Amino acid sequence: MSVNLQKGQKISLDKEAGGALTRIVMGLGWDAIKSKGLFGFGSKTESVDLDASCVMFDESNKPVDYVWFRQLKSKDGSIVHTGDNRTGAGDGDDEQIEVDLSRVPASVKSLIFTVNSFTGQNFSQVENAYCRILNAANQKEVARYDLSVQGAHTAQIMAKLYRHGGEWKMHAIGENGSGRTFDDLMPQITPHL
Repeated sequence: MSVNLQKGQKISLDKEAGGALTRIVMGLGWDAIKSKGLFGFGSKTESVDLDASCVMFDESNKPVDYVWFRQLKSKDGSIVHTGDNRTGAGDGDDEQIEVDLSRVPASVKSLIFTVNSFTGQNFSQVENAYCRILNAANQKEVARYDLSVQGAHTAQIMAKLYRHGGEWKMHAIGENGSGRTFDDLMPQITPHL
């Protein structure tokens, strides 16, 4: 059964999945902005380009690698972004980041996942935005975090996966921010490491 995460909540991924997780998928989904025309006629949709990113940090809280729409694979190959969706059209996850936790180098202590509105729309305009963690072995949802918090922010630090006591845990951060890419959020990410 999936956990609906609340801002600030921490969970053990292994416990929620019912066993050791070695491969996960972080899915990001959203819908294009729908506007109604006069008297319900002439409605249209406006594309929204949200971008999922993952930043890898070492023990000294220094970024060691990034996975995002301009670099779809980590240098070590443990994290892969499946591609950039620039519209939000379609059902299900619009972007996914696949993580092989067993291949993440031991020198990496945490992974920070962010979402940014590259086209600049704020989250008060974006409908049905969420991120979720799936067990890649069976595609079962382990945890979900609703991103459709109304507000004028254009970015969010979604979650942190981190090593603790020999297992991976997840912290739902849910901190609003501004910026078109994860790099704009780095000053806000640092306190969460």
